[in-house]
Amino acid sequence: MRQITVSVNGTEHTEEVEPRQLLVYFLRETLSLTGTNVGCDTTSCGACTVLMDGRSVKSCTVLAVQADGSDILTIEGLSQDGAMHPLQAAFQENHGLQCGYCTPGMIMAGLGLIEEGADMSDKALRLGLEGNLCRCTGYQNIVKSIQAAAGQMRSPANA
Repeated sequence: MRQITVSVNGTEHTEEVEPRQLLVYFLRETLSLTGTNVGCDTTSCGACTVLMDGRSVKSCTVLAVQADGSDILTIEGLSQDGAMHPLQAAFQENHGLQCGYCTPGMIMAGLGLIEEGADMSDKALRLGLEGNLCRCTGYQNIVKSIQAAAGQMRSPANA
């Protein structure tokens, strides 16, 4: 067992973990943050995407011990005081979800793209989301949702 300390959604946690435990299982099983989904354990689907130190990562390919000292943001950390994050609201308003299984990963990947200042064109977003799979939608409303949130989040009034 190894002791790690991570900040998850603004709260510091110090826990004992097995060296081989994946970050996704640490979040789900140790911290009970089940919004981060397990889809494949092979980095193929993106359902487990979180932000680690501000960068979008697939938590099924990161060991919990590798996250020691990191700042992790999960889907549960987005809403503030009961109000949805602009990206969550945009997914709702633009019908960017169907079954919802991929949605947390799509939102977190989208947030990573917005925060890194990525191009928000349809083509660039589709390329940026390439590692996140959705089996229900045609991606158009996902792209539309991220573009809408980016427009709001990047506007001078929100700067």
